[in-house]
Amino acid sequence: MKYARIRYQGENFEVMVEENNAVRLKDGRLLQETEVEWLPPATGNMFALGLNYADHAAELEFKAPTEPLVFIKAPTTYTGHLCHTWRPDNVDYMHYECELVAVIGKKARNVSQADALSYLAGYTLCNDYAIRDFLENYYRPNLRVKNRDCTTPVGPYIITADEVPDPSKLTLRTWVNGELRQEGTTADMIFNVPYLIEYLSSFMTLQPGDMIATGTPKGLSDVKPGDKVVVEMEGIGSLTNFIVTEKEFFEKYGTNAIGEK
Repeated sequence: MKYARIRYQGENFEVMVEENNAVRLKDGRLLQETEVEWLPPATGNMFALGLNYADHAAELEFKAPTEPLVFIKAPTTYTGHLCHTWRPDNVDYMHYECELVAVIGKKARNVSQADALSYLAGYTLCNDYAIRDFLENYYRPNLRVKNRDCTTPVGPYIITADEVPDPSKLTLRTWVNGELRQEGTTADMIFNVPYLIEYLSSFMTLQPGDMIATGTPKGLSDVKPGDKVVVEMEGIGSLTNFIVTEKEFFEKYGTNAIGEK
Protein backbone atom coordinates (compact mmCIF):
# COMPACT_ATOMS: atom_id res chain seq x y z
CA MET A 1 0.00 0.00 0.00
CA LYS A 2 1.18 3.51 -0.80
CA TYR A 3 -0.04 6.70 0.82
CA ALA A 4 0.92 10.33 0.44
CA ARG A 5 0.20 13.92 1.34
CA ILE A 6 -0.85 16.31 -1.40
CA ARG A 7 -2.25 19.78 -1.85
CA TYR A 8 -5.18 20.25 -4.22
CA GLN A 9 -7.25 23.37 -4.77
CA GLY A 10 -5.64 25.03 -1.76
CA GLU A 11 -6.27 22.19 0.71
CA ASN A 12 -4.02 19.47 2.05
CA PHE A 13 -5.15 15.84 1.78
CA GLU A 14 -3.92 12.45 2.86
CA VAL A 15 -4.45 10.11 -0.08
CA MET A 16 -3.92 6.60 -1.32
CA VAL A 17 -1.63 6.23 -4.33
CA GLU A 18 -2.66 4.02 -7.20
CA GLU A 19 -1.20 3.01 -10.57
CA ASN A 20 0.96 5.64 -12.34
CA ASN A 21 0.90 7.75 -9.16
CA ALA A 22 -2.75 8.66 -9.54
CA VAL A 23 -4.11 9.57 -6.10
CA ARG A 24 -7.48 8.69 -4.57
CA LEU A 25 -9.16 11.22 -2.29
CA LYS A 26 -11.33 10.00 0.57
CA ASP A 27 -14.44 11.10 -1.34
CA GLY A 28 -13.49 8.74 -4.18
CA ARG A 29 -12.17 11.22 -6.69
CA LEU A 30 -9.11 10.02 -8.64
CA LEU A 31 -6.54 12.70 -9.57
CA GLN A 32 -3.63 12.26 -11.92
CA GLU A 33 -0.03 12.70 -10.76
CA THR A 34 0.40 16.12 -12.38
CA GLU A 35 -2.90 17.53 -11.14
CA VAL A 36 -1.74 17.83 -7.53
CA GLU A 37 1.10 19.38 -5.54
CA TRP A 38 3.05 16.63 -3.82
CA LEU A 39 4.03 17.32 -0.23
CA PRO A 40 6.69 15.50 1.80
CA PRO A 41 4.95 12.29 2.94
CA ALA A 42 6.25 12.66 6.51
CA THR A 43 7.16 15.75 8.51
CA GLY A 44 9.04 14.47 11.52
CA ASN A 45 12.73 14.78 12.25
CA MET A 46 15.08 13.48 9.61
CA PHE A 47 18.20 11.73 10.86
CA ALA A 48 20.61 11.52 7.95
CA LEU A 49 23.67 9.35 7.57
CA GLY A 50 26.98 10.61 6.31
CA LEU A 51 29.38 8.26 4.55
CA ASN A 52 27.22 5.18 5.08
CA TYR A 53 28.57 3.53 1.91
CA ALA A 54 32.28 2.75 1.90
CA ASP A 55 32.64 3.54 -1.80
CA HIS A 56 31.12 7.01 -1.25
CA ALA A 57 33.51 7.68 1.65
CA ALA A 58 36.41 6.71 -0.61
CA GLU A 59 35.02 8.94 -3.36
CA LEU A 60 35.27 11.91 -0.98
CA GLU A 61 38.68 10.75 0.29
CA PHE A 62 37.41 9.98 3.81
CA LYS A 63 37.84 6.81 5.83
CA ALA A 64 34.64 4.82 6.28
CA PRO A 65 33.14 5.48 9.74
CA THR A 66 33.23 2.85 12.47
CA GLU A 67 30.13 4.31 14.16
CA PRO A 68 27.12 5.89 12.42
CA LEU A 69 27.84 9.49 11.41
CA VAL A 70 24.40 11.06 11.91
CA PHE A 71 23.19 14.61 11.50
CA ILE A 72 19.73 16.19 11.69
CA LYS A 73 18.00 17.95 8.86
CA ALA A 74 15.49 20.71 9.56
CA PRO A 75 11.92 20.17 8.26
CA THR A 76 12.33 23.40 6.27
CA THR A 77 14.72 21.52 3.99
CA TYR A 78 11.97 19.15 2.80
CA THR A 79 10.12 19.56 -0.46
CA GLY A 80 7.94 17.25 -2.52
CA HIS A 81 7.89 15.20 -5.71
CA LEU A 82 7.88 17.20 -8.98
CA CYS A 83 8.82 20.38 -7.10
CA HIS A 84 11.61 22.84 -7.76
CA THR A 85 14.92 22.81 -5.92
CA TRP A 86 17.33 25.69 -6.20
CA ARG A 87 21.07 25.84 -6.77
CA PRO A 88 22.71 28.60 -4.71
CA ASP A 89 24.49 31.33 -6.62
CA ASN A 90 28.26 31.24 -6.84
CA VAL A 91 28.87 27.64 -5.81
CA ASP A 92 30.91 25.03 -7.68
CA TYR A 93 29.34 21.75 -6.55
CA MET A 94 25.73 20.79 -5.99
CA HIS A 95 25.56 17.01 -5.79
CA TYR A 96 22.47 14.78 -5.78
CA GLU A 97 22.34 11.91 -3.29
CA CYS A 98 19.79 9.15 -3.83
CA GLU A 99 18.83 7.64 -0.46
CA LEU A 100 16.49 5.05 1.01
CA VAL A 101 14.47 6.60 3.84
CA ALA A 102 12.99 4.48 6.64
CA VAL A 103 9.89 6.09 8.20
CA ILE A 104 9.12 5.35 11.85
CA GLY A 105 5.56 4.19 12.54
CA LYS A 106 5.43 4.03 16.35
CA LYS A 107 7.51 5.21 19.29
CA ALA A 108 10.80 3.38 19.43
CA ARG A 109 13.07 3.28 22.47
CA ASN A 110 15.75 0.66 23.16
CA VAL A 111 14.67 -1.42 20.18
CA SER A 112 16.73 -4.45 19.22
CA GLN A 113 17.83 -5.10 15.65
CA ALA A 114 15.68 -8.22 15.65
CA ASP A 115 12.53 -6.16 16.32
CA ALA A 116 13.53 -2.98 14.49
CA LEU A 117 11.61 -3.41 11.25
CA SER A 118 8.33 -3.84 13.14
CA TYR A 119 8.63 -0.19 14.22
CA LEU A 120 8.52 1.09 10.67
CA ALA A 121 5.54 2.62 8.89
CA GLY A 122 7.36 2.04 5.64
CA TYR A 123 9.87 3.54 3.26
CA THR A 124 10.23 6.50 0.98
CA LEU A 125 13.01 8.17 -1.02
CA CYS A 126 14.93 11.37 -0.69
CA ASN A 127 17.45 13.29 -2.73
CA ASP A 128 19.72 14.73 -0.07
CA TYR A 129 21.36 17.47 -2.11
CA ALA A 130 24.75 18.61 -0.86
CA ILE A 131 26.39 21.94 -1.56
CA ARG A 132 29.80 20.36 -1.44
CA ASP A 133 31.73 23.65 -1.43
CA PHE A 134 31.08 23.97 2.30
CA LEU A 135 31.97 20.48 3.50
CA GLU A 136 34.59 21.15 6.13
CA ASN A 137 35.57 17.74 7.39
CA TYR A 138 34.44 14.24 8.26
CA TYR A 139 33.05 15.11 11.67
CA ARG A 140 31.12 18.26 10.79
CA PRO A 141 28.63 17.94 7.95
CA ASN A 142 28.25 21.68 7.68
CA LEU A 143 24.74 23.12 7.97
CA ARG A 144 25.42 25.06 4.79
CA VAL A 145 25.99 21.75 2.99
CA LYS A 146 22.81 19.98 4.02
CA ASN A 147 20.24 22.33 5.55
CA ARG A 148 19.18 24.79 2.90
CA ASP A 149 15.48 25.52 2.46
CA CYS A 150 13.63 23.17 0.09
CA THR A 151 16.74 21.32 -1.06
CA THR A 152 15.72 17.85 0.10
CA PRO A 153 13.01 16.34 -2.10
CA VAL A 154 11.23 13.56 -0.17
CA GLY A 155 8.59 11.15 -1.47
CA PRO A 156 6.51 10.79 -3.48
CA TYR A 157 4.78 8.52 -0.96
CA ILE A 158 5.35 6.05 1.83
CA ILE A 159 5.18 2.41 0.77
CA THR A 160 4.26 0.20 3.68
CA ALA A 161 6.99 -1.96 5.16
CA ASP A 162 5.23 -5.24 4.30
CA GLU A 163 5.78 -4.47 0.60
CA VAL A 164 9.56 -4.17 1.08
CA PRO A 165 10.47 -7.39 2.88
CA ASP A 166 14.25 -6.91 2.63
CA PRO A 167 15.48 -3.28 2.48
CA SER A 168 19.08 -4.48 2.32
CA LYS A 169 18.88 -5.72 -1.27
CA LEU A 170 17.56 -2.79 -3.29
CA THR A 171 19.13 -1.25 -6.38
CA LEU A 172 19.16 2.54 -6.45
CA ARG A 173 19.81 4.86 -9.38
CA THR A 174 19.99 8.57 -10.18
CA TRP A 175 19.22 9.99 -13.60
CA VAL A 176 20.01 13.54 -14.74
CA ASN A 177 18.19 14.62 -17.90
CA GLY A 178 17.75 10.94 -18.75
CA GLU A 179 21.43 10.06 -18.27
CA LEU A 180 22.25 7.41 -15.66
CA ARG A 181 24.74 9.03 -13.27
CA GLN A 182 24.61 6.88 -10.13
CA GLU A 183 23.89 3.22 -9.48
CA GLY A 184 24.40 1.16 -6.35
CA THR A 185 22.75 -1.23 -3.95
CA THR A 186 21.63 -0.94 -0.35
CA ALA A 187 23.55 -4.16 0.24
CA ASP A 188 26.65 -1.94 0.42
CA MET A 189 25.46 0.10 3.39
CA ILE A 190 27.90 0.03 6.30
CA PHE A 191 25.08 0.34 8.87
CA ASN A 192 21.76 -1.12 7.71
CA VAL A 193 18.24 -0.07 8.70
CA PRO A 194 17.81 -2.42 11.70
CA TYR A 195 21.21 -1.40 13.07
CA LEU A 196 20.38 2.30 12.72
CA ILE A 197 17.05 1.94 14.54
CA GLU A 198 18.75 0.07 17.37
CA TYR A 199 21.56 2.65 17.50
CA LEU A 200 19.35 5.76 17.52
CA SER A 201 16.72 4.34 19.87
CA SER A 202 19.43 3.39 22.36
CA PHE A 203 19.82 7.03 23.41
CA MET A 204 16.62 8.76 22.25
CA THR A 205 12.98 8.03 21.50
CA LEU A 206 12.12 7.91 17.83
CA GLN A 207 8.66 9.29 17.10
CA PRO A 208 6.07 8.34 14.47
CA GLY A 209 6.88 10.29 11.33
CA ASP A 210 10.59 10.52 12.04
CA MET A 211 12.75 9.52 9.10
CA ILE A 212 16.16 7.92 8.76
CA ALA A 213 17.91 8.82 5.50
CA THR A 214 20.43 6.05 5.07
CA GLY A 215 23.16 7.59 2.92
CA THR A 216 24.21 7.29 -0.68
CA PRO A 217 26.76 5.28 -2.69
CA LYS A 218 29.43 6.65 -5.00
CA GLY A 219 28.64 8.24 -8.32
CA LEU A 220 28.12 11.90 -7.51
CA SER A 221 28.21 14.69 -10.05
CA ASP A 222 27.20 18.30 -10.35
CA VAL A 223 23.70 19.50 -11.25
CA LYS A 224 22.76 22.86 -12.69
CA PRO A 225 19.66 24.99 -13.26
CA GLY A 226 17.49 23.44 -15.95
CA ASP A 227 18.30 19.86 -14.95
CA LYS A 228 15.64 17.24 -14.30
CA VAL A 229 16.84 14.85 -11.59
CA VAL A 230 15.21 11.49 -10.90
CA VAL A 231 16.18 9.18 -8.05
CA GLU A 232 14.70 5.71 -8.00
CA MET A 233 14.77 2.68 -5.76
CA GLU A 234 13.92 -0.88 -6.73
CA GLY A 235 10.60 -1.92 -5.26
CA ILE A 236 9.75 1.55 -4.00
CA GLY A 237 9.45 3.99 -6.92
CA SER A 238 10.99 7.21 -8.21
CA LEU A 239 11.18 10.82 -7.10
CA THR A 240 11.60 13.69 -9.56
CA ASN A 241 12.57 17.31 -9.12
CA PHE A 242 13.79 20.22 -11.20
CA ILE A 243 16.75 22.54 -10.53
CA VAL A 244 16.31 26.32 -10.83
CA THR A 245 18.52 29.24 -9.91
CA GLU A 246 18.39 30.85 -6.49
CA LYS A 247 16.96 34.00 -8.06
CA GLU A 248 14.24 32.11 -9.95
CA PHE A 249 13.23 30.14 -6.87
CA PHE A 250 12.87 33.03 -4.46
CA GLU A 251 11.28 35.36 -7.00
CA LYS A 252 8.62 32.70 -7.67
CA TYR A 253 8.04 31.37 -4.17
CA GLY A 254 9.55 33.82 -1.69
CA THR A 255 9.40 31.97 1.60
CA ASN A 256 5.91 30.59 0.90
CA ALA A 257 7.29 27.19 -0.11
CA ILE A 258 9.19 26.91 3.15
CA GLY A 259 7.95 25.68 6.49
CA GLU A 260 4.92 23.73 7.69
CA LYS A 261 3.02 21.97 4.91
